[in-house]
Amino acid sequence: MALTDEVKKELTSVVSPKTTVRAAELTSILRFSGGLHLINQRLAIEAEVDTPELVRRVRKDLAELFGIRSEAGRMAPSGSRRNEFFLIRVLDGETLARQTGLMDQRRRPVRGLPNRLTTGGREELAAIWRGAFLARGTLTDPGRSAALEITCPTGESAMALVGAAGRLGIPAKAREVRGINRVVIRDGEAIGAMLIAMGAAGTVAEWEALRQRREVRATANRLVNFDDANLRRSAQAAVAACARVERAIEILGDEIPDHLKYAGQLRLSHREASLDELGQHAEPPMTKDAIAGRIRRLLAMADKRASDKGIPGTEANLPVDIDA
Repeated sequence: MALTDEVKKELTSVVSPKTTVRAAELTSILRFSGGLHLINQRLAIEAEVDTPELVRRVRKDLAELFGIRSEAGRMAPSGSRRNEFFLIRVLDGETLARQTGLMDQRRRPVRGLPNRLTTGGREELAAIWRGAFLARGTLTDPGRSAALEITCPTGESAMALVGAAGRLGIPAKAREVRGINRVVIRDGEAIGAMLIAMGAAGTVAEWEALRQRREVRATANRLVNFDDANLRRSAQAAVAACARVERAIEILGDEIPDHLKYAGQLRLSHREASLDELGQHAEPPMTKDAIAGRIRRLLAMADKRASDKGIPGTEANLPVDIDA
């Protein structure tokens, strides 16, 4: 969670001079971190946040943007929250709910985000994502399962986030797992673009550096595995060739032409050598194709003779764990 904490710390310090942008972020924080509740027959707004810094920011924006007083308290871990958190509460929150768009004019809760926010400018759209991430966002380390993910209270709020990301030119997907709605960005370039759009330029540099190191390491591991696989295949091919040549010499006996017998004995004398290396060991030196051709003719002659005699061919000597 270290990366998530760093992103949230940096985003908490982002302050826009525009009232509309601050209001968009505050609305998103309230939408994704809490909801509307009835307390003593009064409509209240509650928000659960992770840090004292975010508590101060939310309470400050409530006071400066809407003239709303709020109360806050530290809460012990409970339910799905394994760590302590902070609860911000606004009693008599109906006016605030109307002003932020969390409730429509008919006093019905808005399940998504206010339309005026999701159709706003780029700064407002980025503020929506910033608020959602501050409320319920996580950023995993770059790698095969890298993701920027936001847990959403409803499917409608998830789709609103996906739409806002699309208007910013960043692909995001909504999914529901075990009844929990989430919005996820998995592409590395898209994650970097969203971090920059939200205002986490400092953290994105660190994230990108870590991603590049992981990619270099993964590429190196793939090359090592590739080389190991090639070595294993070459070793198996050499073992198979030697086994077949031994059987060919056994089948043909004294009937082997001298030039084919020489190629076969060369193969058996240098069991781990490549065809290029076998050619260099020959006297006079031979090309790779020439030595390969002689061994092929030797095996073909021996297999034909074995077939005529009704006896096992050159593949009879192959180890059981090697394919012909």
